[in-house]
Formats: sequence, C-alpha cells, structure tokens
Amino acid sequence: MDWILALKALLLGLVEGLTEFLPVSSTGHLIVVEDLVRFRTGSREAFLVAIQGGAILAVCWEFRARLWHMLRGLTHDAAEQRLALNVVIAFIPAAVLGVLFKRLIEAVLFFSVPVAAALVVGGLVILWVERVHAARDYHPRVNSLDEIRPMDAFKIGCAQCFALIPGTSRSGATIIGGILFGLSRTAATEFSFFLAMPTVIGASVYALYEARAQLHAADLPIFALGFVAAFVSALLCVRWLLRYVAHHDFRAFAWYRIVFGGVILLTAWLGWVDWSD
Repeated sequence: MDWILALKALLLGLVEGLTEFLPVSSTGHLIVVEDLVRFRTGSREAFLVAIQGGAILAVCWEFRARLWHMLRGLTHDAAEQRLALNVVIAFIPAAVLGVLFKRLIEAVLFFSVPVAAALVVGGLVILWVERVHAARDYHPRVNSLDEIRPMDAFKIGCAQCFALIPGTSRSGATIIGGILFGLSRTAATEFSFFLAMPTVIGASVYALYEARAQLHAADLPIFALGFVAAFVSALLCVRWLLRYVAHHDFRAFAWYRIVFGGVILLTAWLGWVDWSD
C-alpha cells in the first residue's frame, strides 16, 4: 500500500465525515483539500463515492430506530407515511436538476475559487437569516418531524437545489431553508438528515455507475480506509450537531465559511497559492 496515498485517503474520509452534515459544504471542502494535498488517483470518483457512503451510513445508523419504525409503519401509520412522503417530495427537485445539469456544473464550478465564493455568500446568507430571526423574536411553526407538511417539504427540496453549486452546502441549504419556512432548528436539522439519505445515496449510486470502470480490487484498502474514517467522523459529528442546535444558532458556521472562503480568495488574488488545478 502507498502510505502517502493512504494518509491522503484517511484525511479526505475525515473531511467528508466532519463536513457532510454541517452547513459548511462537504463537496467544497473536499475540492479544496484535494487541491492542497494533490490527491491524484485514477479511481478518484469511485473513492469519493466510498467516503460518501461511509458518511450516509453513519446517519442511517444514528436514526436506525426511527427508520425501522417508519418502514414498518408505511402500510398503516399516518405519521410515518407522511414523513416518507415528505422525504420523497423534498428529494425530487434537486434529483431532477442534478441529473440534467451535473456535467455542466462539474465543468464550470468544481474548482477552489468558485467554491470559496459560494462559501462566503452562503455564510452571509446564514448571518442575514439569523439577524432577521433575532429581530423578529422568531417562534417556529413546526417543532418536530411529524408536523412538517408536504408544502414545507417541497420548499425545502427547492432550497436543496442551491446545493448543486459546490460550496453552498446541502445541509446548509436544507437547514437554513427549513428555518426560513417555519421549522425549528431541531426539526430542520433532523429533516435535513432524513433528506440526506435518499439524496446522497441516489447521487452516490449514479456517480458509482459512471465511475464503474474505476473499480479495481487493488484499490479496496484505500476505499475501506476512507469509508471507515468517514463513518466514524460523521457519526460523531451528527451526534454533536443534534446537541448543538438545541441551544445555539448557526452564526459560528457562517463566520467559519466566510473566513475559510475569504482566505482562499485572498491567497488566489495575491498569487500565494495556485488554486487553478
């Protein structure tokens, strides 16, 4: 095994797991970190599918009891039927646009500088939302998953479409969108996790099909290392985030995005770092 490549795989797995469910953009971070460590391998796309799989498995494991209850209740439990329907409704908009525009977006926006710009803009949006809510003494209309209506789900699904722009953040778009549409922070965060399951799994299956030629037995140790790193770090991150949102707003994530993206833009403008490849 190439130990340098293994360390890079471990790092990327940790980055994926730590950022997939925070409103900071996992795709954006992976693009930047790949540039920094010069992660160059012929099985790159397949490796990214592997670490995304590790991250989404962590959410499935964390919510396994509710998932099992939902699956068992699909034939007779109105609340579980409504949750499943809401997830499907919210999944459709980004799925359709993703299939239609995936190649164009990757060709134009999957570079560090556009990602940095999206990070900064997204951070400013989060600060604006938090300021509006603080000024209005915000009281959520929806406090739990079971109170979400199909129209709420559709609006959140439309908000998720912005996450097709790398650097925007899928979780950020759905959580902040949910809060704007009347959900509590906890309800918006939990629904974002449930929506992540079909969204990330669907995107991973589609990406794996396109990258099927990159699957080689010799790469399995690297894939496994990244997968496990992503699973463990994502599981810890999900548990921490659920505790965090119960007592805090998202301003800290906004400032992190602005500083992180600003550093990339500044170093690119000054010519200190070449972010072009």
